[in-house]
Amino acid sequence: MSEKNREAKRSARERLQQERAEFKAREKRKRGLIVAASAVGVLALAGAVGLLAVNMGKHKDGGGAAGPVSAPSGVNGKDDLAIPVGATDAPSTLTVWEDFRCPACAQFENAFRPVIHELEKAGALKVEYHLATLIDGNMGGTGSVRAANAAACAQDVGKFAPYHDALYENQPAETDDAFAKNSHLLELAGKVDGLESAPGFRQCVEDGAHDKWVEKSSEAFRNGGFSGTPTVLLNGEAVFPKKGEENITPDNLRKWVSEANKGKKPGTETPSAPGSAPASEPASEPASAPVSEPPGTTPQGTPAA
Repeated sequence: MSEKNREAKRSARERLQQERAEFKAREKRKRGLIVAASAVGVLALAGAVGLLAVNMGKHKDGGGAAGPVSAPSGVNGKDDLAIPVGATDAPSTLTVWEDFRCPACAQFENAFRPVIHELEKAGALKVEYHLATLIDGNMGGTGSVRAANAAACAQDVGKFAPYHDALYENQPAETDDAFAKNSHLLELAGKVDGLESAPGFRQCVEDGAHDKWVEKSSEAFRNGGFSGTPTVLLNGEAVFPKKGEENITPDNLRKWVSEANKGKKPGTETPSAPGSAPASEPASEPASAPVSEPPGTTPQGTPAA
C-alpha cells in the first residue's frame, strides 16, 4: 500500500473519530438540558402556563350582579379583598392570587397544601387568598367567577378553607366549564362537613351574592402588575416558581418561613369575625421542626405522577 493511501485511510479514521466525539458531546449536552428542565419541575412549567395565560387572555368577566359590592365576612387587606386563613398574629404571611379554573393553581395547591396547613396549624404562617377570574377571560365561560362566588359564600359561614381545597381537588379540565353550574358547586359543597346545609349558603351561591366583590378582586389582579396565576408572595416577596435562585418545594417553603420567623413567637390569635376561617391551634413545636415530605409530591415538591 502506498504512503499516500495510508495517509488517506488515517485521515478518514481521524475524521470518523472526530465525528463520533462531536456526536457524543451533542448527546451529552442534550441530556444535560433535559435533566435541567426536569429539575425545574412541573410547578415551574405551571408558572409558565400562568404567564402565557395572562399575556394571551383578554378579560371578559363571567359574572357581575348589579348593585353594590357585598364582601364576604371576615375579609381584610386593601379594599377588603383578602380572605385570611390561619392565626391573625402569625409572624409570616403567604399572599396567594389564584383562579379556581387555573390548572397551574391546582398543581400548586395540591402539591403544597400539606405544608401550608402544617405551618398554619403551627402558628407560623397565615395565608391571604385573593381570587381572580383569568380563565373565564381566556377560555370563555363563567366557571372562575361562579366558583369564586361560591368560595366567598363558604367564607360567610366559616368554611372557606376546606371548600377551597375541595374545589382544587375536584377541578375540571381547563376547557370544561363545569364550575359555571351552581348545582355542581353545591354538589362539591357536600364534601365539606356542614357546608351544604349551612344557613344562607345555598341562597348565596344561587343569587351570586358576592359576584361584584369577585369582579372587584379580579380587577385588582389585572391592575396589580402580576404576571399570571398563581402569584405567590411570602412576606411580600415572590416565591413562585422560585425565590432567588432556589426553586419552590415543600421543604424550601418550610425553610423560608422558618428563616423569616427566627426569633419570633408563633401566632395564637383567632379571627374575630364570625365568618372567618377556623382558628389555628397554638404551636406545640417550632415551625422548623422536621416533617416528612407531604404525600402526593416528589422530593422536588412537584405533583407525583
